[in-house]
Amino acid sequence: MTSTPRSESSPEVALSDEEWRARLTPAEYAVLREAGTERPYTGEYTDTETAGVYECRACGAALFRSTEKFHSHCGWPSFFDPADSDAVILRSDDSLGMRRVEVLCASCHSHLGHVFEGEGYSTPTDQRYCINSISLRLVPKE
Repeated sequence: MTSTPRSESSPEVALSDEEWRARLTPAEYAVLREAGTERPYTGEYTDTETAGVYECRACGAALFRSTEKFHSHCGWPSFFDPADSDAVILRSDDSLGMRRVEVLCASCHSHLGHVFEGEGYSTPTDQRYCINSISLRLVPKE
């Protein structure tokens, strides 16, 4: 069962660049607000198996659950579905000379990573949400 993320609209959490810079570290800002990418195999959640919910590091919105996380061996945390279809926005990304689909937090429109399909992973959706660890904050299940 593949979710259909909502379309892009005005963010619920809208801050100025100055406010985002005050809230985020320079590394977080570079990824979340400027669509950067952390180096592979360097993020804190790449191999994490802790049960819980992954929230947007910028605004705290629930994005992914540990039950949808899987080992893709790509260097970034991978999920086969968001926690809720309304949690993320998918947007065409033709940067860097390739066609990709960018994943944004629906609440604050922060960059999370990209989603890929048809790569042969044995997941229920055949999708890989390849997400920067620095875009997330894990809230462990109690």
